[in-house]
Parts: sequence; structure tokens; C-alpha cells
Amino acid sequence: MHTPPIPVQITFRHLDPSEAVENRIRDKAQKLGNVHPGIQSCSVTVEQQHRHQHQGHQFHVGISVKLPGHELVANREPEKNPAYTDVYVALRDAFSAMRKQLQALVQHQQDHVKHHEEKPHGHITEIAPDKSYGRIESADGRWLYFHRNSLIGAELDALAIGTPVHYVEEMGDNGPQASSVYPVGKHHILV
Repeated sequence: MHTPPIPVQITFRHLDPSEAVENRIRDKAQKLGNVHPGIQSCSVTVEQQHRHQHQGHQFHVGISVKLPGHELVANREPEKNPAYTDVYVALRDAFSAMRKQLQALVQHQQDHVKHHEEKPHGHITEIAPDKSYGRIESADGRWLYFHRNSLIGAELDALAIGTPVHYVEEMGDNGPQASSVYPVGKHHILV
């Protein structure tokens, strides 16, 4: 599956921009999309620091990745590693740290979906006459839209108002919506 390119913003501080460094950053940023497909943007700052004259100029690399509901930051500080006189080593380590954070986020999100008690729940309060969508009232009294394609393990035709559900919430174009809806009951399997 082809993922859309991730918008990348690159900032150089105290050094001239380098096309080779920019290309390496863009390549590494796009590969982060293989770890988590929800990346909305990636900002990278490469700063040359001048305070270690006897060791040569060292590089500080900072990466900020935005995802729905999350912003992850990875930094590689020159004083932590003398190899950061090589900008490519500093980039490699910063992107490696970001990849680990993204992997941890993916694992957390997968674990969250697997833990049934953590899933938000509510009940169906409306089913459109054409059976193409419905609404859920959450346990805390909010209303969420869901499309028939969001149902997991059941067809909308087979459900009734009042059917209890678990769901995964996300922000849609018109407000909160349920992206995955799991009907709960004697004929429905909780995933």
C-alpha cells in the first residue's frame, strides 16, 4: 500500500543548508510512515554548535512528529556523543529514537484496542432510514456519528436502537465520530 508523502519542514541553524543532508532527512522522514501511517507532519532542526572548538563542530538534531492526538519529540544532544561531529550520525540516531517512540505508540494503541475494559462504550440511539449510518450516545452523554462501514462483526440492518456498542473514536470533518463500532450482546462478539 502506498502511503502519501509526509510533509517535512527542515531548519538549519548556524550552518548552510545542504541538499545532501536535506535529501537524507526527507528519505528518513518518509520511512517513518512505514512505522505509523498516521503521521501528519515532521519537523527537523539541524543545528551546528560551536562550543567544543577542540573537538570540532558538533550537531544537535531535533525531530518533532505530529499525529492525531500526539506530538512526539526526539533530540540528539552533542554532549552525549562525540560522534555527533558527523551530521549523518546525529541524524541516524535522532531518527532511530523517533522510530522507537513511534513503535511504542503503535504498540500502546494496539494494546489499548485489545483491552476491552478500556474501550469507550455507549448504545445506538439512531439508525438512518436507508441504514447507511447511525448515531451512538456515549456513556458520558456525547453523540457520535458512525457509518455502516464502521461496524465490525454485524450489519446495520441487524441492529436496533438501544444496542450496546464499544467503539474507537476519532475526529471527523463534522466532529467526533466512531471509526470502528463493535456491537455487544448475546449474538455479537466483542473483538
